[in-house]
Amino acid sequence: MNAPFAINLLGWKKLKKTGKLVPNNADSGSDTSKLLAKHTLEALGVAPDVVLPDAPANLGRALEHAVCDHLKTALPAAAPERVWHVDHKVPVADFAQYEHLDRVAKAMRENTTLRVDLGRDYLIKPDVTVGIMRPTAETGTRPHLHAAVSCKWTIRSDRVQNVRHEFLQMIRYRRGRLPHLMVVTAEPMPSRLASIARGTGEADAIYHVAFDALKTAVAEVGNAKQRDDLSEIIEQGHRLPHGVLLPALSSR
Repeated sequence: MNAPFAINLLGWKKLKKTGKLVPNNADSGSDTSKLLAKHTLEALGVAPDVVLPDAPANLGRALEHAVCDHLKTALPAAAPERVWHVDHKVPVADFAQYEHLDRVAKAMRENTTLRVDLGRDYLIKPDVTVGIMRPTAETGTRPHLHAAVSCKWTIRSDRVQNVRHEFLQMIRYRRGRLPHLMVVTAEPMPSRLASIARGTGEADAIYHVAFDALKTAVAEVGNAKQRDDLSEIIEQGHRLPHGVLLPALSSR
């Protein structure tokens, strides 16, 4: 399934150096990336070689807000019996499993040695947080962090490390049940998606905003490696369509 907002984000961009048009989720230095992204756009029905006049300048930030806005509406509709808290860039210390980090922050402000020894790795603000207020919770109790979503428009090696580091810190610092750790991306190359999926379990799943369109593109023009990579991570259950994100969150 393709995300309902995919058509508003995916399109063409003009390269500053050459003036040529390329898909806005493609690596302009990779022919494979550009080919897969081009056919993904075709499968989505995006007009060829037309730059959207209202295309967002910062696609990474636009993806974060699109995911956040979508879940704010869709989760209460799918599971109205729950009290949902969907937010953008909220510190994990605002949630029950991590509220002790507020005390850590206070101690570090008052102690220079602690600041040097511990650094600032505990100051985690996921791109999108999904919280749930427990039915028996008292007034003023912090919501339980149900899921943390990292939104990456494309995947590069540095971004893979950033995702893993953030998720590992959340695993390390939580007290209580671990939230679902998810990645949402528009990356067109399965080999780069696999760089996250083949990790050591930091991310529960990777969701693609144009999953069906990407599958079509890989089947039509992907090389053997790209087809094998996509098949492998789908079979392992790591690589899922964006449409699965909603039931995966609302049913757990």
